[in-house]
Amino acid sequence: MEGLVFTLFFILGIILGSFFNVVGLRMPQNISSVHGHSSCPSCKKQLQWYELIPILSYVFQRGKCTHCHYSLSPIYPFIEFTTGCLFTYSYVHIGLTPTLLPTLLLISFLMIVVVTDITYMIIPNKLLLFFLPLFVCIRIIYPLEPFYDAVLGAVVGFLLIALIIIISRGGMGAGDMKLFGVIGIMLGLQYVLLSFFIAVCVGGLIGAYLLIGKKKERKSQVPFGPFLVLGTMISYFYGDVLITLYVSFMM
Repeated sequence: MEGLVFTLFFILGIILGSFFNVVGLRMPQNISSVHGHSSCPSCKKQLQWYELIPILSYVFQRGKCTHCHYSLSPIYPFIEFTTGCLFTYSYVHIGLTPTLLPTLLLISFLMIVVVTDITYMIIPNKLLLFFLPLFVCIRIIYPLEPFYDAVLGAVVGFLLIALIIIISRGGMGAGDMKLFGVIGIMLGLQYVLLSFFIAVCVGGLIGAYLLIGKKKERKSQVPFGPFLVLGTMISYFYGDVLITLYVSFMM
């Protein structure tokens, strides 16, 4: 029975992950995510139902359009598979408790952010404004301890990125600043600091690797949103463990 529930959450995740791809790709272009048929980004051929099966269609088509053989972005199966795994893990980690839905909403938000930031290096205001009131409502219904911790997390998250923008003279976008402010509502002060630390460490290591490997020029931009997403997910699920380890190590 438990295995069936895991499977259902994974299937739900990959189906919604497919939808998150659509939202992330269409929203910055002001195209409806609900209306209109999916089509090849190259030849514009309308896709059939069997070309829209999450993960499997990409695998069977070998990552190419069946009509023009245009190479499709691997972000499609990546988001689908990652969402499926995160949905399943959320159930394993939290169970069927009242906090499961807020967790799934946070994951949904972050997956769309990854798509928009990697594809366009944009985090749309529409996306932030849609989830902002949802997260505020969540923190009213399920407040952090203390209750004002969500406000502190939002303010500190916003100001951290704002400080980097000022110091680096535009080395990071305002979208990241607003994104981390919204994330801070869900994380609170301690977790938002931990998330920032993880994002900077991972982003710095990957940036150095790309620079040393000459895969990116020094002035080339690398979207920072996905690193904030990674730091957020790690902090959200393992924040207590990591902070406890840090405190015990420092003592």
